[in-house]
Amino acid sequence: MQLRQEEPGDWWEVEALFDLCFAPGREALSSYRLRDGVPPVGALCLVAPNEDNALGGVGGAIRFWPIRVGGAEALLLGPVAVHPTRQGEGLGALLIQAGLEKAAALGWTRVLLVGDAPYYGRFGFVRAEGIEMPPPTNPDRVLVQALSAGAWDDVRGEVTPATPAP
Repeated sequence: MQLRQEEPGDWWEVEALFDLCFAPGREALSSYRLRDGVPPVGALCLVAPNEDNALGGVGGAIRFWPIRVGGAEALLLGPVAVHPTRQGEGLGALLIQAGLEKAAALGWTRVLLVGDAPYYGRFGFVRAEGIEMPPPTNPDRVLVQALSAGAWDDVRGEVTPATPAP
């Protein structure tokens, strides 16, 4: 499976994939308020093109967004989605692992997401303590990962939008 950086021409296909994989009204979720008017971190937005030319489009995609947690820079992972015809191939895991590795290589130290702990725990995510997502977010679903030792130590507070680092 090959991954590549998302290109501007992929935007509609990636959005269609997210629409297909998530419930209607996904943009009403609290995490989308952190994305409003803020571009994603382009170098970390990855797609998995369909290898079968008959399918066309993308089989999976992941995006990362800059945020602040109590004033500290962090990344918001998500959305990540895999087309139903490609699920079960390990593509979601590949997208997440590749995205996290690339984020660390680019100097990012913290990642936050809203998701299921049993799934994301296998990638090193743990439940966040003292972090306030915009409501209505279930605090049990707010997960974090340190990309460098101690990156989340003493980082607490409100999650707010940020602009990408230059």
